[in-house]
Amino acid sequence: MTASPLSDQVHAGQAMYRPSTLAMYDLVAFKINCRFLFRVPVSEVVAMFDRNISPDHLDVGVGTGYFLDHCRTAPRQAITLADLNEHSLRHAARRLARFEVRTVRANALEPLPLPKAAFGSASTNFLLHCVPGTIRQKAKVLDHVAACVRPGGRVFGATVLSKGVPVGTAARAAFSAWNWRGVMHNAEDSLEDLRTELAARFPAHKLSVHGCTALFEADVP
Repeated sequence: MTASPLSDQVHAGQAMYRPSTLAMYDLVAFKINCRFLFRVPVSEVVAMFDRNISPDHLDVGVGTGYFLDHCRTAPRQAITLADLNEHSLRHAARRLARFEVRTVRANALEPLPLPKAAFGSASTNFLLHCVPGTIRQKAKVLDHVAACVRPGGRVFGATVLSKGVPVGTAARAAFSAWNWRGVMHNAEDSLEDLRTELAARFPAHKLSVHGCTALFEADVP
């Protein structure tokens, strides 16, 4: 089967996450980018995890496992980590070794190889802006993640937008470079489109904006 252009872009974008880059990821992403470019307090994202996480949680697009490591309302049963990048899965699993952790290699643009309605909550944190395509195409990720959560459970996350939110000069320059390199795919991502796709899937949801970052929290119907 021939890979689609989007699939090629997904694989190319995640290839940057290697042990050497993951070692510096928290410093660059959360101490520098979130503070000075995205203008979102890391504490707000941690608080979102605390509000929504359940005893059996699914995290899709795991990064380094930073937010699961820092949230106070830690899962009491198990954490399932899903990501396309094996280095990220191993890094996050080691960091969260005090929990019962399961790892699954998966492309979030495709149905996840997990049981349906098996989790009480799921997060897709700082993932959508790395996924190629329009917001409408990226929203498949929300469908695939929500399918794994029980009715009444929670889906939540954060994404960095380029339109309909305040984007500073430095952030605009960084987005241009990262989109050109294929590290990010948010050049056309707008707050209006994100709001539309969330409303189409989740009658009960909350969307808040911090700088150019949108945080969303939703009940699975």
